[in-house]
Amino acid sequence: MAESNVTVTPWANPDRHEIPIKSILVTQPQPTTDNSPYLSIAEKYGIKVDFRAFIEVEPVPYKEFRKDKVDILAHTAVIFTSRNAVDHFFRICQESKIEMPADMKYFCISDQTAYYLQKYIVLRKRKLFVGEKTAKDLFEVIKKHKNEKFLFPCSNIRKEDIPEFLEANKIKHTEAIIYKTVAADLSDLDDVTYDCIAFFSPSGISSLFINFPNFKQNNTRIAAFGPTTAKAVRDAGLELDIEAPMPNAPSMTGAIEVYIQNMKAKK
Repeated sequence: MAESNVTVTPWANPDRHEIPIKSILVTQPQPTTDNSPYLSIAEKYGIKVDFRAFIEVEPVPYKEFRKDKVDILAHTAVIFTSRNAVDHFFRICQESKIEMPADMKYFCISDQTAYYLQKYIVLRKRKLFVGEKTAKDLFEVIKKHKNEKFLFPCSNIRKEDIPEFLEANKIKHTEAIIYKTVAADLSDLDDVTYDCIAFFSPSGISSLFINFPNFKQNNTRIAAFGPTTAKAVRDAGLELDIEAPMPNAPSMTGAIEVYIQNMKAKK
C-alpha cells in the first residue's frame, strides 16, 4: 500500500493477473473463531491472510442525539439492520433512562440480528419480525404492518433503500442517527503491500484514500463485495479484479478462490 506504486488502468499491466496471490488483506476485523473460510484459503493455497478493519464505529453522544428531538416512545416499531444499530440504540435508551414497552415491535433484517437482539430483551414471536437476509426481504414483512410508526436507528452512512421504501409506501417513520462510521487509522500499514485487498463497503474505499491519498494500485488485485462497493472501486479509478457475489461464488472467499483457481488453470 505504499505511495510509490504505479497507477493501474485496465490496459496498464496486462500481465498482472499472472502474478500469484501470496498475500490478502481483508478489510474487516479479525475473526473470533478458528473456522473462518479465509483461514481455510490460507491453509489450502499457502497464502498469508491478514485482517484489518478499515472503518470504525463511533457512538453519537446522548447530548447530540437529544438535539434531533427523537421521541423513541412515540414509535410502535423499530427497524434493525445490524448489531451496531442494536448496541447503540439500547445505549441511547439506557442513557435516556427509557425502558422499552412490552408491546414494542422489532423488525430485523436477518436471523443473526434478531438473535443478537436477545442480548437486550426477551423476545416473543408476537413482537419480532425477521427478513430472510436483505432489506428487500424485510420490505415484504413491513408491508403487512403499514400502520405502525417505525423508528429506524442507523449510522450517518447508510443505504437509501429502507428510507426510500418507507417514503414510497407512505409509512410513518423517523430516522435516528445513533452512531457514526469513520475511517480507521491505518498509518501502520504504510509501505505494506498486499497482492489482494478485499473490500466490503464504499466506506472501506473512502478509508483507503483518507489514509493514503496517493495510493496507487500497481499489481494489487482489488476484490469487492456487493454492487455499491464495486461501484466505489471503479469510481475511485481502481480496477476491480474480483467481484462477489456471483452465481458461481456467492461469498467473498468463494470469489477469491475462483480467481486463484483460474490463475492456476492458465499456467
